[in-house]
Amino acid sequence: MDALTPLLPVLTALAAYLLGSLSFAVIVSSLMGLSDPRTYGSKNPGATNVLRSGSKPAAVVTLLLDAAKGWLPVALVAWYGRAWGLAEGTMAMAGLAAFVGHLFPVFFRFQGGKGVATALGVLFGIHWGLGLATAASWLIIAWFFRYSSLASLVAALFAPLYYVFGDGVAWSMDRGILVAIVVMALLLVWRHAQNINRLVKGTESRLGAKKAG
Repeated sequence: MDALTPLLPVLTALAAYLLGSLSFAVIVSSLMGLSDPRTYGSKNPGATNVLRSGSKPAAVVTLLLDAAKGWLPVALVAWYGRAWGLAEGTMAMAGLAAFVGHLFPVFFRFQGGKGVATALGVLFGIHWGLGLATAASWLIIAWFFRYSSLASLVAALFAPLYYVFGDGVAWSMDRGILVAIVVMALLLVWRHAQNINRLVKGTESRLGAKKAG
């Protein structure tokens, strides 16, 4: 086992990536007899697009599972990592790997979702207060403006700020974790490029809108 110890951070990140590669929007929709979310609406395999199928239970299950796959690897490292020499750097790697797995899932031809729920799960894994603050930002914007994409963009941009401002109050800031949060935020903005364009044009779909037909 000692020979594998230097490889543990890499193996942890690989396991997190494989977990992140489970596209629960597709899996849940298939198990519940719904259309493949990659064939309607935004064609994004995520909870918001599953909601457009008209099945709220499927959307909720997808949301929870997508968040769980981001939370679990980070939480496991936080709970048990130090006994194996794994610290905050490995937490950052695991969280980012799970998030990238959702975006580029090896099990689904590297065609994944936008990663909002998974990123939120990662933030909850880092600290519940960070996750709660970011989730609250999403909910406030979504409630008032009814755009999931706008809420996701605002939450993504505020998440690094929450982490920095929480230093010394709720947690001790780690540079590796901060970098991971910033990278996730930038990737989220990039994945929402088309949504940004539709928001500017006023053609973006609102929350709760069902697929045509």
